[in-house]
Amino acid sequence: MDGTKYVLDANVFIEAARRYYAFDLAPKFWESLVHHAANGQIQSIDRIKQELERGNDELATWATAQFNNAFASTDEEDVTESYSEVMSWVQVQDQFFRCSQG
Repeated sequence: MDGTKYVLDANVFIEAARRYYAFDLAPKFWESLVHHAANGQIQSIDRIKQELERGNDELATWATAQFNNAFASTDEEDVTESYSEVMSWVQVQDQFFRCSQG
């Protein structure tokens, strides 16, 4: 393990739960998320947790019961600094601003 930590967006959880890795079809997927979060390899942020909880479904229950400790607070200084770095990087990347012509 190289110490890299991955931050998961809401879409990772939502699409997995609704499509390819539904809880009843792929329980090991959800167990692996908990495992990697416990090892410090993945996490998400509190705003993503809030978004998931609005679903008031099995995913919301899982997020609160199983993944709760892996949601970092966006009030923490290192989180806001990292977010700022990502946004600064995105703003200078042409691929995010090119318009396709059809």
